[in-house]
Amino acid sequence: MSEVMNVAEIFGENAFTDVVMRERLPKSVYKKLKETIKNGAELDPSIADVVAHAMKEWAIEHGATHYTHWFQPLTGMTAEKHDSFISAPKNGRVIMEFSGKELIKGEPDASSFPSGGLRATFEARGYTAWDCTSPAFLRESAIGVTLCIPTAFCSYSGEALDKKTPLLRSMQAVNEQALRILRLFGNTTAKRVAPSVGPEQEYFLVDKKKYLQRKDLIYTGRTLFGAMPPKGQ
Repeated sequence: MSEVMNVAEIFGENAFTDVVMRERLPKSVYKKLKETIKNGAELDPSIADVVAHAMKEWAIEHGATHYTHWFQPLTGMTAEKHDSFISAPKNGRVIMEFSGKELIKGEPDASSFPSGGLRATFEARGYTAWDCTSPAFLRESAIGVTLCIPTAFCSYSGEALDKKTPLLRSMQAVNEQALRILRLFGNTTAKRVAPSVGPEQEYFLVDKKKYLQRKDLIYTGRTLFGAMPPKGQ
């Protein structure tokens, strides 16, 4: 008989979740990081090394040997630049290292992406910046385990080179204007407005006579747009 999998036990086991952060980070560091995530405050550089160390130790315990800044360029796919935790000092032994600087920022070559091809070669650099609002996670494959760090991807001068940066900036713009409206209505306690997206659920009542004239509604239950197919097929 095959082993029964308990989904509740394995759910999120490969993600650096809030539970993991609470267990592995000092209370003061955890509090500052949560403030950054919840209220959109700037990340305190002084806690970056501590967070990076905790993230590295957790990843190594799960078999990870490499880390990558994981981002969504304009190709419609994801991209990764892998680096190893392994560092080789002069004594012939190896140690596992991961600094706060390596966590916060990366510098992949942007010239191979659509946005990079539009600029001169010397301007085609791209920078990845850690998005701490999305949890880091482990990606398992046939060749090993990699710590994936969600990041935004932009140019030296700040232009968005990915699909996530415009989303984050839009969320910030919505937050600022929503808070402005709340203040006009007398709400002085709200600190942040977080937009959410999900499946849209709308229901429409259609007169039966009109419904019977709509083959798209009869056959598919939805409105279809398009041209007639060749030869009416």
